Order: sequence, then structure tokens, then C-alpha cells
Amino acid sequence: MLLLISCSSDDTERNETVSEPLELQPASDSELMQRVQEDVFKYFWDYTHPISKLSRERLHENDLSFDANTVTTGGSGFGFLNILMGIEQNIISRAAGISHLLTALNFLENADRFHGAWPHWMDGTNGSVIPFSSMDKGADLIETALLCQGLICIREYFKNGNAEEQQLAQKADTLWKGVEWDWFTQGENLLYWHWSPDYYFEINLPIVGYNEGLIAYVLAAASPTHPIDAAVYHQGWAQNGTIRSEVQQYTIPLILNHGGVNDHVGPLFWAHYSYLTLDPRGLTDQYANYWDLVRNHTQIVLEHCTRNPNDFLAYSDKNWGLTASYSRNADGSTGYSDHSPTNDQGVISPTAALSSFPYTPEASMRYLRYLYEEKQEDYIGIAGPIDAYAPQFQWKTQRYLAIDQGTIGPMIENHNTQLFWNLFMNAPEIRSGLVTLGFTSSQHGF
Repeated sequence: MLLLISCSSDDTERNETVSEPLELQPASDSELMQRVQEDVFKYFWDYTHPISKLSRERLHENDLSFDANTVTTGGSGFGFLNILMGIEQNIISRAAGISHLLTALNFLENADRFHGAWPHWMDGTNGSVIPFSSMDKGADLIETALLCQGLICIREYFKNGNAEEQQLAQKADTLWKGVEWDWFTQGENLLYWHWSPDYYFEINLPIVGYNEGLIAYVLAAASPTHPIDAAVYHQGWAQNGTIRSEVQQYTIPLILNHGGVNDHVGPLFWAHYSYLTLDPRGLTDQYANYWDLVRNHTQIVLEHCTRNPNDFLAYSDKNWGLTASYSRNADGSTGYSDHSPTNDQGVISPTAALSSFPYTPEASMRYLRYLYEEKQEDYIGIAGPIDAYAPQFQWKTQRYLAIDQGTIGPMIENHNTQLFWNLFMNAPEIRSGLVTLGFTSSQHGF
């Protein structure tokens, strides 16, 4: 249990031969939130790649050398937000954060790019592409979007600073503006996920909603250099309006079809990745109220874990959360799966509830207290909460993923200070791009 120790300041009548008992006090909500922010920050500072300063794809507690040179593009974008959070929370100095980010952005300038987009994985020693699959040897537009939202926040955070800070801001601006978003339409009203110099668009994976890809359309519309037309969003992402859903799960409306399926919600990271920076509060377009969308998604997952229709051991309203993470295979080995109410394998992923603090603050705090006051020895490791565990099978993994650790701290920061929501939504091209797509934001005045 995480406790604070206090004792009386009145020592005038103390018997020096008798020790005064210590009073143990539970940590406050704010202290617990700061503790987990500091813990997950370690992934992006203590265990960052030493040359590139980009974020490693994964970390194995029992073998820190495992896959140590594979860095992740999207996870590095999350890492940039964590560095800014670390500065704000005085975990690191401003000067140390600037030095770290300058090294990372200099590395990105010289890393492999394909029509301005970066690959899913790179070698952290030299920036060369590491294939994500046999045909995925080039650009990954979603990973690039997750990186670019971090670049825009870096620019906005430092743009009015001293000469070194303005240099950093300019590097971030140049990098994000180099992405050729319009190339990835193939001349159609649709964005495509992948392109490589060997297979071109052969993977042929369209980015259609609703999933983690909304941020790619927002950035593509906002680009001052390679923008898409609004029709690409409406006909591609929104599928001419068929993205809307009238379905309910646990009597809670889905609002949009999740992943093109009309009867259930997807993993909770869909409510996190785009919304690290895109503020859903008061955000609407002709298809959805996005605050209702992400809150409903989270409430459905919470309700599912609380009702526990599969009777998995230890599920409750304080031990909940389903999203993509490491998982337990049927034979007991460690795998990976997109956990959701319709793909519930008895595996709880801590990032799911912790990254949902803005949407379900009370339920997320119950989970945070469960982790740190009841299960700290079991589920907290060298870089914060472990990636996943399954009480039903007495299974846990002492592993971490950048894309899971990386959303926890920034989403708690958005809950507490709205830092990244304000940085991103006040960027002039983002506001313009959202208006182009038909969005309005009562929170940000457009």
C-alpha cells in the first residue's frame, strides 16, 4: 500500500524513552496520479534508446537487451508528450528535456522516410526501416500521425522560448510539414495506411472509421503543405455517413460503428490515441459528439468488466480495462491481442483504465488505488504498471510497450491541466483543418 507517514510536531511532553507511534495516511488522489506519471515516465527517459532518444518498441524486465534497438514511431510521439509532461511535473529540468528532444528530432531528420512518412519501426542506431511485416517495409501513415501530434505539441510548447527552444520548435514544425498526406490517397477520396518502395500500395489497407485513425485525417486536412480535401474525410473515414451507429451495448449508445462493425465497441486505445491531443470535450461534427463517443466507449468497457459475464476471477469495478496489449495464449504462452468486450480473454491491461482518467475519473481512480494500494508488489515494475495480467490464469507479464505506457501520463495530464489538448487545439493549422472537415468545438471557440 502506498502510504504517507506523519507525526505530531508537538514534542514538548514526549517521553524520550518511548517512541511515538507513526500515523500512516493513504496517499491523496493527486499524489497517486503524480506517482504513476513518474513511474511511466521512466520508460521514456531511463529506458529510451541511448543514441536516437526515441522510444523502444518494448521492454522486458528480465532481459533489458531484448530487441533493444527497435524504436517505434508512434510510441516515440507518445514519448515526446511524456517528456513535456516530465518538464511540467518537474521530473526533469527544462534544459534536460530540450537536449533530449533536440537529439530525437535531429535523428528523425536523417531517418528513413517515404513521401515524408516514417515507418512503423526503425533501427535506433541509424534510422533505417525495420520491416513490421513481410510487405510493410516503408511508410506507416497512422504511426506517422501519432508522431506528428507530438511534434506539433513540441512546437507549440517551445515556440515563444529562447533561441534554443525556438530552434527546437522550428525543427518540429519542419518535420511535420514534410509529410505528403495527399500522396496516401492514391487520387481517391480515402487515406491508405501503408506505402513502400518495394510493394507500393499493395497492402491496400484503407483507413476507415471508427478506430485509432481519426488523428490522421485531422492532420491531413490541417497540413499547410500537402493537405487533403474534406471529401476524403467524409467519403473515406466516415464512409458517406454510414459510420453512424444506432446500436447500444449494455444500454449505452455506441454512436459510431467501431472498426466497421455495427454491434460492439473495440479496444479502449481507440479512445486514447487520437485524443492525447485532440480534445473531445465539446467537439462535434455531423457524425458524432466526440465527448459522448469516448465516454460511452469507456463506460461500456467498465460495465462489461463490472458485470463480468464470463465470470473471470477478480474482475470488478476497481479491476477493469480491456485494450490491445500483451496477452495470454491458450497454451499459457505470452502473445498479443486486441482485448474488448467481444474479445475478452480474462486479461486486464492497466493502460486501459489509467488512460481513461478524463472520461471515468472515479472508476479510473478506483483502479489506480487497486494497483498501488493492493497490488503494487504484483503489478508495478521498473517502468510503472506492467502491461497486462490475468488473475483467472495466475498469469502476468513483466513486459512493457511504448504505446501502452505512453498514453497513461499524458491522459492524466489532460485530466488535470488539459496541457496537450490546449497545445494542439490552439495550433492555428489544426483549428483550420478541423473547421475544413466540419468540426466545431465549444471548448475552444470555433
